[in-house]
Amino acid sequence: MYDSRYVRGMADHPISRVAELLGVSSDTVRRWVDDGRLEASRGPSGRLCVSGESLAAYLVGSTGAYEPESVMSQSARNRFTGIVTSVAVEGLVALVEIHAPPHRVVSMMTAEAARQLGLAVGDLATAAVKSTNVVVEVP
Repeated sequence: MYDSRYVRGMADHPISRVAELLGVSSDTVRRWVDDGRLEASRGPSGRLCVSGESLAAYLVGSTGAYEPESVMSQSARNRFTGIVTSVAVEGLVALVEIHAPPHRVVSMMTAEAARQLGLAVGDLATAAVKSTNVVVEVP
């Protein structure tokens, strides 16, 4: 669930970006559009684009990890690039969920930070995770 007051519009993603995110070819994404697995429309340039909302819905029900080739060089080793599937703002706090298959990352931040970033469902975002404390459990 997200707070619609902070949605700046659902992002549209070109077929090539969707293909990169999902680790498949552009032709595969086009077939999925033709099969109705993803909703798409023509953008201002006439190119076929997948709405961020449609991509977010697809990712919630899928698996598989996306590893971007353009990972920035920094000390945070765990970077998860994916699609924002939820932005929930309540008072001073915002919970932002990013679906980066097969991972689901939830970040708690200030509502001000979420507004400044302009985060909205369907946006491309990267969660950089760095922790000095990691709990390991054995089932």
